[in-house]
Amino acid sequence: MLSNKLEFGDTISVIAPAGFEENSIIDEKINIISSLGFNIKKSVHLYDKSGYLAGKDMDRSKDLMDAFKDPSVKAIICFRGGYGSSRILPYLNFEIIKENPKIFMGFSDITVLLNSIYEKCSLITYHGPMVNSDMMNIYTLKSFVNTLMKNNDTFNLINPKNDKLSFYGSNSIEGCLVGGNLSIICSTLGTPYEIDTKDKILFIEEINEEPYKIDRMLTQLKLANKLSNCKGFILGKFTKCVTSDTRSFSLNEVLRNNLLSFNKPTVVNVSSGHDNNNLILPIGAKYKIDIEKGNLEIIERFLT
Repeated sequence: MLSNKLEFGDTISVIAPAGFEENSIIDEKINIISSLGFNIKKSVHLYDKSGYLAGKDMDRSKDLMDAFKDPSVKAIICFRGGYGSSRILPYLNFEIIKENPKIFMGFSDITVLLNSIYEKCSLITYHGPMVNSDMMNIYTLKSFVNTLMKNNDTFNLINPKNDKLSFYGSNSIEGCLVGGNLSIICSTLGTPYEIDTKDKILFIEEINEEPYKIDRMLTQLKLANKLSNCKGFILGKFTKCVTSDTRSFSLNEVLRNNLLSFNKPTVVNVSSGHDNNNLILPIGAKYKIDIEKGNLEIIERFLT
C-alpha cells in the first residue's frame, strides 16, 4: 500500500511516540520544518512529560491514531526517538491505519512502529530523519525532497560524496526491506510484533553499543533464524560502536563474523541512521542489490 507524495504547503503532523524533549527545542526544530514550506500540526500531547516518556502511553498512542485519521494531515513525522514506542503498540488500531495511508517517518526507537505498521498494514513506512534531526544538512534535505516529494518508478540510493559504499556477496538479489535499529529489532523477538525477515532484505544500524553488544544482538538474531531467513543485508551507520578494550573484537570483525559469513548480498556503510547525513530508506519497498554494478536501487514505485 502506498501513500501520496508530499508537496510544499501540505500539513505534517508532529508526534512524540517515545521520549520527551524540552519545549524550547521542540519549538525551535518545528520552526525549521515549517520554514521549508510545510504547515505543521502539533499533536495534542507533544509537550507532555511522564518520566522519560513524552506523556502517558494512551495519550501518545492517541496522538498517533489521530494523526492517521486526520484528513488534513499528509505526513506524520516523529519528533524524536529515545524510548517508549513499543509501549503504545497494544493501543494502536492497525485497521484504521490501513484505511488511512500516509507517510510515516522516524528512526531509532521508532523502528518498532515502522516495521509493525508495514507488516500489519502492508503500508510502506520511512526510516529517516525526525523533526529533531539536522534537517538543514544538505544530504538529509536532498534525500527528504527526492524521496518523499517525487513519483519515483526507480530510485538509486547514493551516499554522500567521499562516503563510499562497499558491496559483498557473489550474486545480486531483489527483495522488500525491513529493519532499522538493531537493539529495537531484537526487542521485538518473542512478541506479536516480532520482525519478519523471511525473503526480505534486512537493514540494521546502531549507536553507542560496544562490539561485544553488537555481537550479542546479532547472535540473538542468528539463533532466531532472522539472519538465515533473509535474502541479504544493508548495513547503515554504526556510530560510536567502539571500545577501548584491547582484548575486544573490532566492529568490523563482529560484522564480518556474524553477517558477511553468510555470503549473502550485502551493502555496507549506507548513510542512514544515527549520522549527520540521514538518507531515507522506505521500509517495505522493493530493493535490488546489484553486486556486479555496485548499485543499490529501489525498483518499484513507493509513493503515488
